[in-house]
Amino acid sequence: MNQTNTARLALSAVAIAAALALGACHRGADTTAGTDNGTAGSTASTSGTDSTSSSGTGSSTAPSTGIATTAGTKSSSSDMGNAAATSGTGGTATGSSSTSATSTSGTGSTAPLSAADQQFVTKAAEGGMFEVEIGKLAAEKASDPGVKSFGQMLVDDHSAANDKLRQIATGHNVALPASVSADQKKELDQLSKLSGAQFDKQFVKMVGIKDHQHDISEFEKASKTAQAPDLKDFATNTLPTLKKHLDTAQKLPGKG
Repeated sequence: MNQTNTARLALSAVAIAAALALGACHRGADTTAGTDNGTAGSTASTSGTDSTSSSGTGSSTAPSTGIATTAGTKSSSSDMGNAAATSGTGGTATGSSSTSATSTSGTGSTAPLSAADQQFVTKAAEGGMFEVEIGKLAAEKASDPGVKSFGQMLVDDHSAANDKLRQIATGHNVALPASVSADQKKELDQLSKLSGAQFDKQFVKMVGIKDHQHDISEFEKASKTAQAPDLKDFATNTLPTLKKHLDTAQKLPGKG
């Protein structure tokens, strides 16, 4: 009986020990699972943090883009401003050049004339006034329509040339003669006493041909030797008109 009880007690002890061992195993597994779960949670948390961080970084891209856009705008504005400044500088330089050119031109136009240039101005002014006066006389007294028309041509063309010469003389502070020369006045008086075909013939011979041949010679010389540029231009530009007058006079009746 005692042996039987002893055996039972031994079996019970073994069973209890086994149960305790099994319980210990279960507790260890639970602890491991908890640890794993905790690790997974931590990993998930880390992933969440990364996601949040990544999202935060992504959301911060928009401000960065805005800054870049603003910087681009500023850069563009700056470039435009620089371009405008450059354009303004160029305009100023152009204005300065223009002013300088005007100043130079003005200085040239007020420079004193040489003795030869002054003599040409005086003779050209007297000749111009004479052509206008004699042209008016021919337009009134000539009997031939062609001679009358030629007289009016002299009035129109020489009046325009006289105005240009007056401007040049004023620019150089040169006083023009108030009237024609004594010889020209004498010629006017002689022609004024004639009439009809006689007037036409003398007018064409003396004024249309002789005087214009002389004038062309003087203007050709001035176009080459005049020292004042504006006076040289005047002589050069007036020559075609004088040659036209001579050519017209040579075709009028009574030229011989």
